[in-house]
Amino acid sequence: MFDKNLILDEANKRCQGTLVSTLGIIFIDVGEHYLEAKMEVTPAHHQPAGVLHGGATAALAETVGSSAAAIFSKKENQILRGVELSINHVRGISEGFVFAKAVPIHMGRTMQLWKISIIDENNRDISFAKLTTLTIDK
Repeated sequence: MFDKNLILDEANKRCQGTLVSTLGIIFIDVGEHYLEAKMEVTPAHHQPAGVLHGGATAALAETVGSSAAAIFSKKENQILRGVELSINHVRGISEGFVFAKAVPIHMGRTMQLWKISIIDENNRDISFAKLTTLTIDK
């Protein structure tokens, strides 16, 4: 078994002083096969039309997917890189929180594929993303 609180604490500490902390992304849950984070939607996250910027949503998706890959597939003496992110936005949001959950689709030795679902506080779909990560020896 794993120490859920330790994993979340380490993931949040690792992101201090990065784009992740600038956007206010916080890891909130981890399970045997998933990682979840939340981000508050404020005017600082808006595009000019007053809704959540797709780039902020994409950063949230890549953060959760890459972090999940690091937690579940990266081994000592390896590096991990996101190599492709694809995202579809299905609903706009201008305030509140969004929640991103990454689950594995494929967990190969060197390549991993992640599905990231982003919802609002009312469980309404906001965006769906697919992230491909690569794990290679240093």
